[in-house]
Amino acid sequence: MDFQSLTVTELKQGYQYRSQEAVYVCNYCQQTFETGRVYQFAEEMFLGKQAVEWHISEEHGGNFLQLLSNESKYNTLTDKQKQLLSAFQSGKKDAQIAEEMNVSHSTIRHQKFSFREKAKQAKLYLAIYENAFLGHLQEEIIPIHNGATMVDERYFMTIEEREQIINENFESLHPLKLKRLPKKEKKKIAILSRIIKEFVTGRTYGENEIKEILVGIYDDYVTIRRYLIDYGYMNRTPDGKAYWVND
Repeated sequence: MDFQSLTVTELKQGYQYRSQEAVYVCNYCQQTFETGRVYQFAEEMFLGKQAVEWHISEEHGGNFLQLLSNESKYNTLTDKQKQLLSAFQSGKKDAQIAEEMNVSHSTIRHQKFSFREKAKQAKLYLAIYENAFLGHLQEEIIPIHNGATMVDERYFMTIEEREQIINENFESLHPLKLKRLPKKEKKKIAILSRIIKEFVTGRTYGENEIKEILVGIYDDYVTIRRYLIDYGYMNRTPDGKAYWVND
C-alpha cells in the first residue's frame, strides 16, 4: 500500500475514487469498480461504491483488519494494543474486555483514554506538518518504500537526485537498459526504484518470468534479482519459485 499517495480518508475507507476514470479502486488489490455499474455478489446487487465496500469486507476481511495487520514500518502498534483495538472495534463492553483479558475494568478505561490521547497527538502533528511543508517544499524528498530494510541516510534523496542517477546509469529507459551497476548504496537504491516499476504490484511472477524481464535490463540479472530482494523491493517464497512486489 502506498501510504504517501493515499489520504487519511482513503486509508480509513480502504479504497480511493479516481474521478477522471469514474472508478473506485481497492487499496489492497487494485480491483476497480465503475461508478453507476451494477455488480452482483452472492445474489445481491451493488452499485460501484457499495461494490467496493462489499469487496473489501468479504474478500479482505474488512478494512479495519487490513490496517491493523499491516506489516509496514509505519504500523508501530504492539500485539497487546492490536488485541485491545480489535476488542474495542467489535463493540464489546469494557467489563467484558477486562474479563477476557484478565485485567481490571479501570485498566481498560485507561487504555481507551490513552488511545484517544494518541489520536489527538497524531491530528495535531499532521496539522503542523502540513502547515510547515505542503506547498513550500523546495526539494521534494522521495518517500521510502514500505519494504525498505535497514533504513538510513541511503534512502534519503530528492527527485532531482534520483533522476540524475538514473540518467547517468541507464542507456535507455524505453526499453529499460542499464549501463552499469554503481557500487554506492544510494545509487543502487535509485536504480532499483526504477527497475521495480517494470513489475506489476499485486501480481505473482514465476522464476522464469523474473529472469526474462531482468535479462532485458541487465546481463547480470542474478545480482539485480538479489538486490531487489535484499533491499525489500520484492519478496519471494522460500523455494524461489514465486516473486511479488512489496506494496
